[in-house]
Amino acid sequence: MRVLVVEDDTALAEQLAHSLEAAGYAVDRADNGEDALHLGGTEPYDAVVLDLGLPVLDGLTVLKRWRADGVTVPVLVLTARNSWTERVEGIDAGADDYLGKPFHMEEVVARIRGLIRRASGQPSPELTHGPVRLDTRTGRVTLNGVPVKLTAHEFRVLSYLMHHPGRIVSKAELTEHIYAQDFDRDSNTIEVFVGRLRRKLGDGVVETVRGAGYRLDGT
Repeated sequence: MRVLVVEDDTALAEQLAHSLEAAGYAVDRADNGEDALHLGGTEPYDAVVLDLGLPVLDGLTVLKRWRADGVTVPVLVLTARNSWTERVEGIDAGADDYLGKPFHMEEVVARIRGLIRRASGQPSPELTHGPVRLDTRTGRVTLNGVPVKLTAHEFRVLSYLMHHPGRIVSKAELTEHIYAQDFDRDSNTIEVFVGRLRRKLGDGVVETVRGAGYRLDGT
């Protein structure tokens, strides 16, 4: 899963990125509204953390332009402005959730988890596929109740597939959602990660759809 953090306070942006990466997300960052507008409009993020008080272009304008352009990514708005009128304005502009500063990092991560889960139609924080269970709150993966240790990229591949059960996901799509923008991407490594997941979780967990990609059947 891939998240965009838009925050011009460098220290806060680093804290947000670190907390989200520790929770298993690939994270991109933007420190002004112009860059945010471009990234959000061209990259396939699973969620965005968006500060409203941005230089060059304010966050509310960025959000309105995304929505006008058909960008449907879930957005968590962060702001130091706590009046109810500004909260309403943010929601009306297309925000999916709203958090005033100061806040706890754990709450930001929890809200992002919830936004991603709801956007993919997953009502429970625990995702299951046959004997495999993934707890989105803890990042813990189990097979028949036994913990399974996954690398960060293996976890992201599994998490993305489990958030989209029954849908064929191409290698290109997986590549776009498990790597940050500045990472040296290679779609061929997706096959490696899937192979490792099968060795750790069983051959039947991830189905290869020849010429199309991979799929979980939702059982």
